[in-house]
Amino acid sequence: MQHLRSLRVLTPPLRAGLTRAGGAPAVAPPAIFAAARWSRGLFATAPAPQNEGVPLPNRSTGPGKSTISHAPGHTAETIMPTDNQALVSKTAEALYLTEMMRGMALTLQYFFQPKVTLDYPMEKGPSSPRFRGEHALRRYESGEERCIACKLCEAICPAQAITIEAEPRPDGSRRTTRYDIDMTKCIYCGMCQEACPVDAIVEGPNMEYATETHEELLYNKAKLLANGDRWETEIAQNLKSESLYR
Repeated sequence: MQHLRSLRVLTPPLRAGLTRAGGAPAVAPPAIFAAARWSRGLFATAPAPQNEGVPLPNRSTGPGKSTISHAPGHTAETIMPTDNQALVSKTAEALYLTEMMRGMALTLQYFFQPKVTLDYPMEKGPSSPRFRGEHALRRYESGEERCIACKLCEAICPAQAITIEAEPRPDGSRRTTRYDIDMTKCIYCGMCQEACPVDAIVEGPNMEYATETHEELLYNKAKLLANGDRWETEIAQNLKSESLYR
């Protein structure tokens, strides 16, 4: 046997048995040693030999070490994995132990860092003064309604979610008798608030108004005025902080 043309199962017992008569190492191409190191027991086929004079690893140099002659007068020492090391490596890869340890190390790294989440609804983050939430109708400090029934908000609403009916008062002014908002149609664009000349209709800071029925999201004038009375202090502060930009 002058050359080894193929190697099916690359295991230490087979490598130890690949010797010539008399104990001399058999000649094999360098690709065999590369396959022996990286295949870890898998099936591999070595290409046809390109040159001669490259001996197989000499097992007598010590456990896990071998001397390979790459060229005349030049040798290099390589570390060959033992059977136990290969078995442990295979087991770790098969059970994803390596990836699991990497993931747990990353978790441990973030465990001692400051928290970036809030325990909602017990904890709440700050909201912007421009936040557009639940609608409200405001009053003057005297208790009189601000709305003058100009219907600008109804006309500018792109979703046609606002319905207003009005009638004149004995003093000649106009006041609304009906002010409905279909909250399921509203797109929270804020155009009704921008169009109102007296800051009567606003989108307040409240965002927690989920309901169980559709009818509960059809707001009437009484509901909107109640929202305004509840959030008047915060609404006034937000409008004041935004007065320079309107």
